[in-house]
Amino acid sequence: MAQLRGWLGGQVFQRVAGPEGAGRRERIFAAPGERWFAEDRPIRLVHADSAMFVGGLRALLLQSLHPLAIAGVTQHSDFRNDPWGRLARTSFFLAATTFGPADEAERAIARVRAVHRRVRGVAADGRPYAAGDPQLMRWVHVAEVDSFLAAYQRYGAHPLDAARRDGYVADTAVIAERLGIKDPPRTTAELDDTLRSYRPELTGTPEARSAARYLLLRAPLPLAARAPYGALAGAAVGLMPVWTRWPLRLPYLPATEATVGRLCGQTIVTTIRWATRAADPAVPHAGID
Repeated sequence: MAQLRGWLGGQVFQRVAGPEGAGRRERIFAAPGERWFAEDRPIRLVHADSAMFVGGLRALLLQSLHPLAIAGVTQHSDFRNDPWGRLARTSFFLAATTFGPADEAERAIARVRAVHRRVRGVAADGRPYAAGDPQLMRWVHVAEVDSFLAAYQRYGAHPLDAARRDGYVADTAVIAERLGIKDPPRTTAELDDTLRSYRPELTGTPEARSAARYLLLRAPLPLAARAPYGALAGAAVGLMPVWTRWPLRLPYLPATEATVGRLCGQTIVTTIRWATRAADPAVPHAGID
């Protein structure tokens, strides 16, 4: 059993962290220095939990409903050719800003802002877009925060009470402001209001539906990983708001999602949590472990 746990934890680490994972873990968790967030802050609890695997998939699906956001991903991202590389970069950013020393977090912010300055183009509907546009950046942020929190509340080890949920949203606002996002939400009520305010801008485009099919059905995985990944994908879809299902052509089976889907999601999240704690129980496993 110990060998199985070690092997499985290593496989997850390799996929999420990439070839530079060991070095990045040292730079984030072992390096001295002041952190942006104290150890008791909600953001550290949420981002250290394996429920982030579900939250990350949900965030990508939700973000794709903004035509300008999915245009930027389609035209500039290499997620189809190198999905694991993109996952490793995103995971490193989350880990560096949540757990890393302040100087490492600042470098991660600077890298993202530099990328944003280069990502611009014209969407399929003829509208120009730029990744650094404050309105677009705010959408990406709130879709992530809502998804990570929703996944943690359903599948996390220790769901948060109302005050701690507000604390999590407030913590994420610190990172958002460093990225240049204006007036990010700081409470769950503000988060809900912000998400509602974007509804008129959201729609299901061919690019969004293609991305959803790829993420849910065609991700490049070895045969042994397809069933566990399917459970994660099903859990992510089960957390999507009802109004998002038809635009993305996602199934809506409330009875199945409430029973079989939730059980499968809880099982795979718990298994990943068990496996990734094997190497070093003191190191959070969100992002790079």
